[in-house]
This record gives sequence, structure tokens and C-alpha cells, in this order.
Amino acid sequence: MLNRAVKVPLVIVMLALLSFAFRPALSLRSVGEQTSTQRAFKDNQELKRLHDEDQSDRTPPDGKDIDWAIVSPHDEARLARVKELYAQNLLHTASDYYHGAMILQHGNAPEDFLLSHEFCVVAISKGKNDKDARWLAAASEDRFLMNIGRPQRFGTQFRSEGGGPVLLYAVGPGVTDEMRREMGVPSFAEAKAHEAELNKK
Repeated sequence: MLNRAVKVPLVIVMLALLSFAFRPALSLRSVGEQTSTQRAFKDNQELKRLHDEDQSDRTPPDGKDIDWAIVSPHDEARLARVKELYAQNLLHTASDYYHGAMILQHGNAPEDFLLSHEFCVVAISKGKNDKDARWLAAASEDRFLMNIGRPQRFGTQFRSEGGGPVLLYAVGPGVTDEMRREMGVPSFAEAKAHEAELNKK
């Protein structure tokens, strides 16, 4: 017969082994439950509508110029609504995060652009790993950096000071043209060529 001093540690070891044996089954069940929960969510139609309106405002018919006196108040209302939906945990799918990111990219503060970038990361991680989402991830990072007075990294942002020429905002080192290509962003030379095109008008 085993004495009590031996029995107690033996029981503890056996319980530990049993817990390890059943852990894979439990974690598979939990992953399965999460996957089925994620599949239950459909794209938020309000976010899609807000995104479509945002894009429509930026492509006026008949080649007309954008009327910022009309578009800016629309942008502010859309931005406020996206933040409300986010605070209420109503973004669930990759498209939800991408649509929200586009609206945040047209915000006013560095925090808007940083949150836009973070939304893009979530959208990509949820499966929207396409050129549009990668470009927006790069552009929102650049816009955030520009708005806190730091050089951008990818070269997506242009700025005009006091009615002067439109210039490519300062681009820091660290990002190669190969990485730009992976993110759906033009090369540095193409960005500079675009700068010249903008100033021909």
C-alpha cells in the first residue's frame, strides 16, 4: 500500500496529465466556437453606405471640382458616426474595419489617422488582404506621421503650403520600393513624377 505522502503527489501528477490530455480537445472546441461566431456576422450596411458616400463625395460628376464647403461637413458627420459604431462594438467583419478606416483617413486629427491604420491592420488580419487595404494601411500611417511633424515612410502624402506648389511631403528612410510595391504604393520615383504632374495644372 502507498502511504499518504506518496498518494497525494501521485494524484496531483495524474490530474495534471489528464488536463494536458484534454486541453487540445477543449481548445479546438473553443476555436470552432469562435469561428462559427465570426461567420455569424454580416457586413455592417450602415458602414458600407457611409464608405460609399465618402467615395462619391470625392468623385463629383462631369469632372467637376470637389466642393469642400459641402464635403467637409459630410466628412465630420461620417467620422462621428464611425466612432460611435466603433465605441458600441458594431464593427465585426474585415469590410467593416476597411470601410471605417477609409472614413477615419478623412478625419481631422492624428488620432483619426492612427486609428485608421489600426483598422486596416484588423481588416487585413480578418482576410481583406488586397491592394486597397494595404495601400490604405500605408497611406494612413503616412498621414499620421505627417500630422505629427514626422517624415512619412511610403510617400503617399502631398501638401501645399500657403497656395504654393503641391509637393511630396518629406519621406524618411527605411522603406524600399519593393516594400512600397508590396503595399500597393507607387515607387519613390513615381511619387516624384506625380508631384510634377500635379504642378503642371
